[in-house]
Amino acid sequence: MPKVSNVFEAILKYGHDEDFAPAESDDFSATDAPAGSREKIEVLRRRIESGTPLWHNEDRVDYSGLTGAVRPRE
Repeated sequence: MPKVSNVFEAILKYGHDEDFAPAESDDFSATDAPAGSREKIEVLRRRIESGTPLWHNEDRVDYSGLTGAVRPRE
């Protein structure tokens, strides 16, 4: 299989998603995972894979109530 060398060749070979319209389904639910976490990234990956919208109106929007490791200064 020949390797594509630019975005235009990729579009010609694989098509584009210009007309893509995400559809909400029964498994499209909000996540409490904080932004940037591995869990949130995995949720976003699954949403893209399943064709649902990337963002849910009830996804976590802040870091309140979370704790994290604190490293002492040297």
